[in-house]
Amino acid sequence: MKCNIDARGKRTRLIAGIITVTAGGIAFLVLGPGPVGTVVGVSSLVGGGFMIFEGWAGWCAVRALGFKTPL
Repeated sequence: MKCNIDARGKRTRLIAGIITVTAGGIAFLVLGPGPVGTVVGVSSLVGGGFMIFEGWAGWCAVRALGFKTPL
């Protein structure tokens, strides 16, 4: 995977990932282990984890598909 985002994009994805993971954990705790809480919590944790990976690696999946992103 070749680095395809700059430092500003890395920072933005890392911060967004941390916020999403935190929100997913809170949603899981607040909504409980029912179907809604599980889906929202796990989806947010996985998505946020992927954003953290993108920020750490300097690679954006959307940019790799050929789309131009503003960051």
